[in-house]
Amino acid sequence: MLVVLAVIFVLGLGVGLFFGPVPGLTVFSVALLAAGVYHIGNLFKLVKWARQPVGTPLPRAVGLWDFVYADLNRLIRQAQDQRAKLTAALARFREASQAMPHGMMFLTDTNFIEFANRQAELHFGIDNARDKGAPVINLVRQPDFVRYMNEGRFDEPLTFSQFRPQSRNLMVHVVPFGEGMRLLMSEDITQGERLETMRRDFVANVSHEMRTPLTVVRGFLETVLDGLDDLDKDDIRHYLAMAGEQAGRMGRLIEDLLALSALETGAPMPHEEPVDIARMLKDVEQEARAVSAERHSIVVDPPAPGTERILGNSKELHSAFANLAVNAVRYTPAGGHIHIAWRLRGAVVEYSVEDDGIGIAPEHIPRLTERFYRVDRGRSRETGGTGLGLAIVKHVLSRHQADLHIDSEPGRGSRFSACFPARRLAAAE
Repeated sequence: MLVVLAVIFVLGLGVGLFFGPVPGLTVFSVALLAAGVYHIGNLFKLVKWARQPVGTPLPRAVGLWDFVYADLNRLIRQAQDQRAKLTAALARFREASQAMPHGMMFLTDTNFIEFANRQAELHFGIDNARDKGAPVINLVRQPDFVRYMNEGRFDEPLTFSQFRPQSRNLMVHVVPFGEGMRLLMSEDITQGERLETMRRDFVANVSHEMRTPLTVVRGFLETVLDGLDDLDKDDIRHYLAMAGEQAGRMGRLIEDLLALSALETGAPMPHEEPVDIARMLKDVEQEARAVSAERHSIVVDPPAPGTERILGNSKELHSAFANLAVNAVRYTPAGGHIHIAWRLRGAVVEYSVEDDGIGIAPEHIPRLTERFYRVDRGRSRETGGTGLGLAIVKHVLSRHQADLHIDSEPGRGSRFSACFPARRLAAAE
């Protein structure tokens, strides 16, 4: 600007020296006015551009303002590059937060929501777009959570039950950061607590199931040892036979526990192969007759043509089929009838065991496949059951894409059916 003024002054002075003061002053004034108009015009262009949306190109100019706009363009490009980097970093951060298995919520120091990822939306029943800027304690009204957020003592995490949008147990931890910001992290611990409860129940059930036969074995052995000189051989043989029977029961329980553990760990199923159903039904019939000791009428229908083989694991399927057949024998009074069949029913092939035994009340049916669940604990122990048979059946069928269906009525018998997809027959051909 000073250079322009100097040029105008020199120009006016030169004209004044050659043509007199009036022409010199006139030239100086006109040149100064033209320079002012030029600069004011470019200033108006700059002001008008500044009011346009971000990204509007700078106006074109000549002379001094061309250098000014060039510098502005350079600064704008640098700012745009910086903004693009920050935008990309923010996008990556949001993508990372959305991919996290835990809930993340950014709050102000007064608990207003700034951002929440998908898991946080699921945990607390909120919507990030709708609820941004709202106080989190107005949306999550669980008293323990509200007190925890208001007190502001975040040294320890909080565990509480959240019932909206669904019932779940959450553990939340709040970490203050930056200037007046809080990061709330939430974790769904429902499954973990459920597994811990199942573990405690499992240990208690196993202890209870093992204690009874172990007590009986110990009692018989103590009786024999104490009366070794007084008991005759028949009594000793009887007591030892009873002890052996209880030891066998413990052995069956351990075998079932190991089998169930292997199934529940989700280990890959051993190599599948075409299983001979006719042969398997004969083996199952022999086991059922051995348990029955000719006290029941047992009928087995042979497989229909085209259904003689199914793709699966022979050992696991035999365990499931035999469990259902032996259960029918155990819970059917002497003189009862048991019907075992393998037939094709539309899109499924069905293995069914039907009896006219004692039956099961409707309220017990949904829980029959739970570990150690028994309708009648005393009768189950008398018949030698471990309480794990149907749990094993459920897992075996699940590994073969099959379903277990139970139809029963007290006093009129039961029908257990395992339904396999018919495509397993086609795969075995």
